[in-house]
Amino acid sequence: MCGIVTAIATNNVVPVLLEGLRKLEYRGYDSAGLAVLAGELTRLRSAGRVAELAALADDSKLSANIGIAHTRWATHGVPSERNAHPHISDGLAVVHNGIIENFESIKAELQARGYVFTSDTDTEAIAHLLHSKLQSTPDLFEAVRLTTNELIGAYAIGVLAENEPDRAIVARRGSPLLLGVGEDGMYAASDTAALLQVTRKVVYLEDGDLAELRRDSYRVVLADGTPVERQVHLSSLSADAVELGQFRHYMQKEIFEQPQALGNTLEMIAGGGGVAPQHFGARAAEIFDGVRRVLILACGTSYHAGFVARYWIEAIAKLPVTVEIASEYRYRESVPDADTLVVVISQSGETADTLAALKHAKSLGMERTLAICNVPESAIVRETALRFITRAGPEIGVASTKAFTTQLAAFALLTLALAKIKGRLSAEEEERHLTALRHLPVAVQKVLELEPEIAKWAQRFAGKEHALFLGRGSHWPIAMEGALKLKEISYIHAEAYAAGELKHGPLALVDKDMPVIAVAPADELLEKLKSNLQEVRARGGELYVFADAGSEIPESEGVHILHMPEHYGMLSPVLHVIPLQLLSYHAALVKGTDVDKPRNLAKSVTVE
Repeated sequence: MCGIVTAIATNNVVPVLLEGLRKLEYRGYDSAGLAVLAGELTRLRSAGRVAELAALADDSKLSANIGIAHTRWATHGVPSERNAHPHISDGLAVVHNGIIENFESIKAELQARGYVFTSDTDTEAIAHLLHSKLQSTPDLFEAVRLTTNELIGAYAIGVLAENEPDRAIVARRGSPLLLGVGEDGMYAASDTAALLQVTRKVVYLEDGDLAELRRDSYRVVLADGTPVERQVHLSSLSADAVELGQFRHYMQKEIFEQPQALGNTLEMIAGGGGVAPQHFGARAAEIFDGVRRVLILACGTSYHAGFVARYWIEAIAKLPVTVEIASEYRYRESVPDADTLVVVISQSGETADTLAALKHAKSLGMERTLAICNVPESAIVRETALRFITRAGPEIGVASTKAFTTQLAAFALLTLALAKIKGRLSAEEEERHLTALRHLPVAVQKVLELEPEIAKWAQRFAGKEHALFLGRGSHWPIAMEGALKLKEISYIHAEAYAAGELKHGPLALVDKDMPVIAVAPADELLEKLKSNLQEVRARGGELYVFADAGSEIPESEGVHILHMPEHYGMLSPVLHVIPLQLLSYHAALVKGTDVDKPRNLAKSVTVE
């Protein structure tokens, strides 16, 4: 969940390192640091944001042709300068993303040999272990390989040595890392966005890879030292795609990019195209044909997308669906079934818990696997038999928005593909659903026009400490997503319930100071939901209702209604999440929190 950048070039790399960290700050922003070789090893660290590190670099007029840099999300040790990376061991500097599970035993052994530790991190153990390896293996590249072979856990690391000014070493296992092939040098980073400033040519490293970077070349070897070739890709991203433009925050930008993101994700059905198993991979028809049930594994926002999909797949494709939190799935005894389609969802494709859950499912003999992901070259995509790549574009804000709605679009297509191959979808029904999907970007754009009214509601929320979200059916997960968004960026405690559960406990919390947000589409459960809302009003609770036209919920004292432009049938959850995203965003603005970088969180969760 940290971000690392490595650079070796013919020009000054300090601006490249700092700009790379700025682009990676969504991955962690507890502290930041860099180390460069400019005659001698020089390290700068700050217990704060990248801007503070940049100020230190400006003050010191730092310049060098080789360096490593890091922005941290704290795992071992509190956020502080002493725990900030890089960590040093007698002329060696190391940056690290991930968690070393056996660092305590390594640390104890090194301390017994006289090494002194000055931080609380697991990373410092890597630096000292590498130094110890160099005593018997003087080649830096080989010493790094031997060091990584002793590490248990996840890592992406960058290494500098004071007596090796012409090369930097990087390695990865479990945590993302890619190389950048530039005209003036070679680079490495946790994310393509950090390297777009210098190159669009990238090389995705595989688990266990080590790479040596020189100014005009690079080489990659496997964990056992065998040389290997990795393909150079031309990234489709542009530097403009990760800039704010006219927006105040990335979250706001990404909320308003949703019509385009949905249009891009659904491009294959535009212009009269139909849904086909081949949209999920060449073997999809064969794999789907034998599927008897579906298991969805995900975390956080992606888990909510899977929860919505359960309603869709069971209702239309008539297949039983289980949705599991990925971090829990592999730690319980489950009953495997080889005829299960295992669907894993991740925006980044590097989510550690989801990747581990996928590997566990495969170890149980469940090989019918599908990834729904926003990053084509990610680890999760490489681990599955099938994949569907959402085309949301880069999502920088920690609170996911467009990734979520494009995941829902992918699940809508998957539902129709499964139903079609099982003979449970007539041609008329398919065309009706496809028409709704094609119109979805326009429908979302209409919902975004409600922003001024939602911003007024947010003014009333800013002073609250707690909120309840209610929904029924496929809109219950949308209520869960709305509560998560409010918690993430405004720090208002929020919980979501299936509305029928209100009287089974949560109603005890309702009073005039507890706002209750209800998702109220005009569907078959509306009358039941209205009864639940009456229960809230009878206890003095204040209601904020996102209602479809025709819901016939009257506005009155203590009952605030915002009417959605249209009821959208099966796809209604996609539309109803938009105002919840906007409500959270504007509540956070009023409170003055850091919208894109909420405290204690990071975007890409690469640690367990």
